[in-house]
Amino acid sequence: MARFEQFEVWEFNRGKWELIAAFRDFEIANVLAHRRTYRVRLMHVVYEGNTAVQQDVLTEIGATRQDE
Repeated sequence: MARFEQFEVWEFNRGKWELIAAFRDFEIANVLAHRRTYRVRLMHVVYEGNTAVQQDVLTEIGATRQDE
């Protein structure tokens, strides 16, 4: 089973988190996350096959955290 990692940019939209983009390169994902105007999360995700086995929120940008 293939194991790989990527950096994902998620945006909070209408009460739920949606995947905006995914990159193998941290720098590209980081620039995109910082250019968004809404609430976003930059995450590091490790996959085995098509299943996420580890997810780490690296940063959350935008509105202050709220109970979800």
